[in-house]
Amino acid sequence: MQDFRALGKRLSNWGRWDRDGVRDERGTTNLLTPERVAAAAGLVREGKIFDLGIPFGRGGPQPGGGRINPMILVSETGADQDFPGAFHYADDYVFMPLQSASQWDGLAHVFYDDQLYNGFPASAVSPHGTSANSIDKQAKGIAGRGVLVDVARHRGVEWLEAGEVVTPEELDAAMAAQGVALQGGDILLVRTGWRRKFLVENDAAAFMAGEPGLGLDCCEWLHEHEVAAVCSDNWAIEVLPGEIPGEQLPVHMVLIRDMGMTLGEILDFEELSADCAEDGRYEFFLTAPPIKFSRALGSPINPLAIK
Repeated sequence: MQDFRALGKRLSNWGRWDRDGVRDERGTTNLLTPERVAAAAGLVREGKIFDLGIPFGRGGPQPGGGRINPMILVSETGADQDFPGAFHYADDYVFMPLQSASQWDGLAHVFYDDQLYNGFPASAVSPHGTSANSIDKQAKGIAGRGVLVDVARHRGVEWLEAGEVVTPEELDAAMAAQGVALQGGDILLVRTGWRRKFLVENDAAAFMAGEPGLGLDCCEWLHEHEVAAVCSDNWAIEVLPGEIPGEQLPVHMVLIRDMGMTLGEILDFEELSADCAEDGRYEFFLTAPPIKFSRALGSPINPLAIK
């Protein structure tokens, strides 16, 4: 059984991007250098845009409990308004957990042994938000070369089953079959088909009860390939039930707390994956900026893949 603490210590990026006595709070998105972003922009050839975000609202994947689906509250409908002339307006509010649909996990979202990424104390997180590693540290956006690894299509299934582990060897095999290779600073998109399962079954409880996903061995693989961020169509990136009895979300702990990797969850790759299979091109320009919520632990996103 793998010791996630030992693995995290070996893969740690703590101090790697510190400059002039200032501790880094961005982690692996530092790998999205201007040169790499400029090169990724050259992947836009046809101007085809793929929306990778799921709808925010009723009918989403949250069954209730710790998180709910976003709620729209209309505060003005035009009724009882008395303005000069013909003008009326409608206005609304949104009430939602910041991580209830397509979203980034920020670097203060997960911790263990009382420390966040880069050695900040877990006490930085308070009822007023986090004073370290907040999502607004990614405010200039997460953009660069995206690479889709379609594991479900490679296996020839609509979706993997809950508890099925995606290994480094399978990622390598799927990419080889697709004719694509990773480069430093890439944003990796892993399709398990779990979003398709939700679209077919419309069962939020089943969607959240478990999932296929990355195994712990993938952490070292991501580190070796200098991946800037990883995204999936499931809700926690990693396989559930997990591989270490008695430990919850060990991949999260290593990737976020030790490596400083921002995670994109609950994305929709269905349209993109079909297009990639048709044209044989699994690389594209990806842009997925977070909303600049000060001191927040995560953010909703509407990620776009552009080919």
